[in-house]
Amino acid sequence: MSYKVIWSNFAESELDKIFEYYIEQASLKVAKKIIKNILAEPKRLINNSEMFQTEELLIDREEIYRYIVCDDYKIIYSVDIKLKLIKIADVFDTRENPIKIKRNK
Repeated sequence: MSYKVIWSNFAESELDKIFEYYIEQASLKVAKKIIKNILAEPKRLINNSEMFQTEELLIDREEIYRYIVCDDYKIIYSVDIKLKLIKIADVFDTRENPIKIKRNK
């Protein structure tokens, strides 16, 4: 059962922030590598969308959110079984206070 991955506007804006941060703090090469790694990770979900654990800090939400860890980031996603979609909701920096994961998206 193959799924399609889609990225929310919020997740895309987080990717932009990550990219800009690494351009300033490291280099363009490092920024591109990190973004490439993050973008590649959800492809693992296409044939097994529920292979990762539930994000406990978002358990009170209407949708069930799961996450993949990629370097210092959690890629937060939900699954729409009817539409066969994996919806990336957020890319969260795990070095931040975990409670910030509950910010409105």
